[in-house]
Amino acid sequence: LGRRAGGWGWAACPVVAAMQLRYIKNLHPPVDGMSKVTSISWSSNTTRLATVGADKIVQLFDEHGDKQDRFSTKPADKAARTYIVKTIEFSPDGTKLAVAQSDNIVFVYKLGTDWKDKKAICNKFPQTSSVTCLAWPSGHPNEVVFGLAEGRVKVGLLKSNKAATLYQTESFVVSMCCGHDGNSVLTGHLDGSIFRFSFETESVPRPVTTKIAMVPSCVPYALAWGYGGIAAAGNDRVVRFWDSEGREGATFDYSSTPGIKEFTVAAFNPSGESVVLGNFNRFLVYAWHPKNRTWSEVCQREVPNLYTVTALSWRADGSRLIVGSLCGGVDMFDVCIRRARYRGTHEFTYVSLSQVIVKSLATGARIVLKSNVGFEIKKINIFQERFLVAHTPESILLGDLRTCRLSEIPWHSGNEKFFFDNPTVCMIFKAGELSLVEYGCNEVLACAPTGHM
Repeated sequence: LGRRAGGWGWAACPVVAAMQLRYIKNLHPPVDGMSKVTSISWSSNTTRLATVGADKIVQLFDEHGDKQDRFSTKPADKAARTYIVKTIEFSPDGTKLAVAQSDNIVFVYKLGTDWKDKKAICNKFPQTSSVTCLAWPSGHPNEVVFGLAEGRVKVGLLKSNKAATLYQTESFVVSMCCGHDGNSVLTGHLDGSIFRFSFETESVPRPVTTKIAMVPSCVPYALAWGYGGIAAAGNDRVVRFWDSEGREGATFDYSSTPGIKEFTVAAFNPSGESVVLGNFNRFLVYAWHPKNRTWSEVCQREVPNLYTVTALSWRADGSRLIVGSLCGGVDMFDVCIRRARYRGTHEFTYVSLSQVIVKSLATGARIVLKSNVGFEIKKINIFQERFLVAHTPESILLGDLRTCRLSEIPWHSGNEKFFFDNPTVCMIFKAGELSLVEYGCNEVLACAPTGHM
């Protein structure tokens, strides 16, 4: 895969499920010099993509990568403009954008519903030291978490416009990411430590801070957390994996590999089964294999003249990857394992083993079939050009293309029959028993014995 006059090449990675990376377009051209893309964020509803770089200007794009708007960020002190935008992050509903700045402040901008709506600051959280990183957990729409150079990790409370300390460390916070559960964050620190913070939930009676790893030889600039576990890498050129409780997993050592330099950024795909890590003139992809519970390097692509990868972001359905570089370039890639046509009416895009985008070729309607527990989707059928039935080894997924409602229930397939007479409930007949499943609910609505259907 390489940048050339006609664009980029694309390549399939030779693994159990080959990942295909196909260059789509350039969103922002690189310059002849350093103009670092510091952060990229894609809203969870996929309608807005934001990038920011050395010029401190937030560029806004639609889901296709077409530029729609831009706005300049504001300094904490109008008299001093010597600051860097460290991180930007959309709110869970995509209507706000948090901006972490090196001049000791976090701003939250209200973007409005239309592209040309005025971008207004609705919250500000001034601090006593530089803000170094930021994350916005999906389960906490009114709480944005950020790290400081002094080692403190804080939460900005949007309703009260005040910030509170979550926990204190003695080491500069270099990286931060959200947990896939939407109720936790990880932070990486200059001394090589990694902390996990969990908010209070029904299963967690009170907030908990846990030091889950310590790697003195590594500053974990690249830190990510997905379904498969935690990935961290940095200046020692070693990629390390842990499970969510901090138990050590696979390690990939590139300290003696020519061309590999320090790792700079990491991002899991939305299903949490693959992670991309940025390096100099290349990015590397690793995949989690649930069957044998192992990690493997599945892709390593060198891109001449790319220079250091400084920012990464995935589209929420896992079909697009945005890559930002040290020279200011922003590029969009199509990512999938494979594509298939179903009877000439629908297209299946397998973005991971457990996630498939189903698209109607006639109407363009889309639904994302995703196993909530990470099971591999083996087979998909479509009935009446509307209702979806997908099988995994341990469950069945039922969906409605019109309403985009999706259900997953535990199930072992074999000789069942499906009936779609009711637009809101699927009827399944198997071995003398009738099961009713309402679309959008992940449990059986009712069961009844019956002789035949």
